[in-house]
Amino acid sequence: MPHQYSANSESVESVYPLSSLALTPGKRVALLLGYEGAKYHGWQAQNSGVASVQAELERALSKVADQPIQVVCAGRTDAGVNATQQVVHFENPPSRSPHSWVMGANHFLPDDIAIQWAGGVADDFHARYTATSRVYRYVIYNHPVKPAWAHGSVTWIHPRLEEHRMHVAAQFLLGENDFTSFRGSDCQSHTPFRNVSRVSVTRKADLVIVEIEANAFLHHMVRNIVGTLLQVGMGKQEPEWVKEVLGAKKRCKAGVTAPASGLYLVKVRYPKDCAIPDLPFGPFFLQD
Repeated sequence: MPHQYSANSESVESVYPLSSLALTPGKRVALLLGYEGAKYHGWQAQNSGVASVQAELERALSKVADQPIQVVCAGRTDAGVNATQQVVHFENPPSRSPHSWVMGANHFLPDDIAIQWAGGVADDFHARYTATSRVYRYVIYNHPVKPAWAHGSVTWIHPRLEEHRMHVAAQFLLGENDFTSFRGSDCQSHTPFRNVSRVSVTRKADLVIVEIEANAFLHHMVRNIVGTLLQVGMGKQEPEWVKEVLGAKKRCKAGVTAPASGLYLVKVRYPKDCAIPDLPFGPFFLQD
């Protein structure tokens, strides 16, 4: 564990808005957590026993509760995918404070998973179904030389990318559309339609960031969109090509699936009365 400095340090409560709501037995609890996905076979716990974020989180929460805890998440991320603001909920069988859930569970969690906030929510709050939209960021390290750091946190692309062309191309994805061309082959969704409300491609020094918000996402949808936009950014296709790919409704027409390492779930939006705090998107190295 890294050394924790205490002198002149801010309290957790001054940095993160921990809920002061007293949690009684049976009260539903929501958590915000972040994780690096490089060591995990995705969010979902599996019968095979392979490493997963869900299994680690439930193990830590169960130790705090002194009984088994099962959680429901806002969106199941794939193997290698990161999150800065995953949202989960669970029932609060013992009487524990929000502070106890955060600090207690973090004590038992590995260094690459951390709870940032805990609070009581309404009994009908559901981390997945109450959400109104999700925001993902895809982070590309665009430099001729490979990075010596953050291999599980960014995707390295060495040809110079024209992010302005990528941004123009991405605007063809706005609105409610059939995203079959960007759908993974093992996607289990009953419909290929999703509503993209916002998408942008920007540069910050050597980092190119693709940010996309939608009501929900198909399996591999963001990574397939990024793989397609990269063809435009490298000058291999014109921006209008993305419109053709979307209209084709065939996965074979789009670009290859971009690596998982650069993808982050950075925000899950809920109605204001849910009282889920509005924290910076992340990852931290993108914050001013």
